[in-house]
Amino acid sequence: MKCHLISALGLAALLSGCDNGATLDPQRQTGPNPELPQAQNFFMPPMQVPEGTPWKEGEKPKVADGLKIEKIPAKLMHPRQLYVLPNGDVLVAEANGVKNPVTAPKQLIMSLVQKSSGKGGPGGNRITLLRNVNGKWEQHLFIENLNAPFGMQLIGNTLYVANADSLVKFPYQTGETAIRTPPEEVTELPGKDLNHHWTKSLLASPDGSKLYVGVGSNSNITENGMGAELGRAAVWEVDAASGASRIYASGIRNPTGLQWEPQTGKLWAIANERDEIGSDLVPDYLTSVQDKGFYGWPYSYFGQHVDERAQPQRPDLVAKAIKPDYALSSHVAPLGLLFYGADNMPQYRGGAFISEHGSWNRTPLNGYKVVWVKFENGKPVGQPQPVVTGFLTEDEKQVRGLPVGLATDRQGGVLIADDAGNAIWRISAAQ
Repeated sequence: MKCHLISALGLAALLSGCDNGATLDPQRQTGPNPELPQAQNFFMPPMQVPEGTPWKEGEKPKVADGLKIEKIPAKLMHPRQLYVLPNGDVLVAEANGVKNPVTAPKQLIMSLVQKSSGKGGPGGNRITLLRNVNGKWEQHLFIENLNAPFGMQLIGNTLYVANADSLVKFPYQTGETAIRTPPEEVTELPGKDLNHHWTKSLLASPDGSKLYVGVGSNSNITENGMGAELGRAAVWEVDAASGASRIYASGIRNPTGLQWEPQTGKLWAIANERDEIGSDLVPDYLTSVQDKGFYGWPYSYFGQHVDERAQPQRPDLVAKAIKPDYALSSHVAPLGLLFYGADNMPQYRGGAFISEHGSWNRTPLNGYKVVWVKFENGKPVGQPQPVVTGFLTEDEKQVRGLPVGLATDRQGGVLIADDAGNAIWRISAAQ
């Protein structure tokens, strides 16, 4: 047996178990009925961590046949989410999390892992505006002094921003390149001193009356206690006018992307599932989100597969757990979701682009790419198709970039925020 550990961290070796790694091809864990092996238990599971390395001059990700990719010139600090304004300006939320107290050896190790893999370093805590003027890109500091911003939505002349601990709003006028008006809080979001899974995804209802916020759990599997999980692992529905809120759906460990499926108009989400029970568990997923639906966390996964680590057990809730629509395979860490409806790349119209940030909890590594999932009659079908790859070197020893936010620009190209590479990539038809 071989332990896949971080060579620079001897402490990890003391805490870690050994694992033969994944035994399943990722394709066997995609779609509506993924194969789910028996869970394993580790105090500190084995990790495989690629070393972070910057993109070299002229180096860029690889794209599927029929596409081209270009880099938008900008100086950024951990670009996370993207939002295209009606006039074509591109907003970039720059953040790299919040400081959390170190309460366990695992958290110390993970902070060191982040630095090793290129995920460390300060984020901008700001929103940058990028504007294309006759083929040349301008960069403007749009909003500053935010607290780990992630989701953004414009409703009329009001721009909403989801910070790590609050939903705030700003007045916006078409064409302006800076907002210096102080933020107005719409509602507080779970954050405070302990705020793991800090990213807060954001989506407006079609009529602009509601805002939907993805709020991740405060732990892997409630190790910080259920008190730390109040209002978390859920999708919130917030009244845009009053700030009144309710839990729209729960039991979703980390809903990092929210979108409306264009054919049915239903709410869909991507979710990062739990770790530490093996390289082949648990598949991250893409799913429709039902009002008042419960999706299992922490008591069960992918429907009603019980997680024995969650104590006390809740068979009453497990019985209600909804099985997600579509598995993406284990530990791909999806962070961006985009239903594509433009004409530039017609072969992808109607389906969903998903950015897979990648994680360290599977050997061999999984994710580190942008995939596309075909939809028919409002449901995902077939296998995920790789569209943008090359963020991870072929030997899996180095990671150049990490895809996060996705957006369609006014010309029908798809923009990709590259967290570790501090870059924005644009894919479009080759011709």
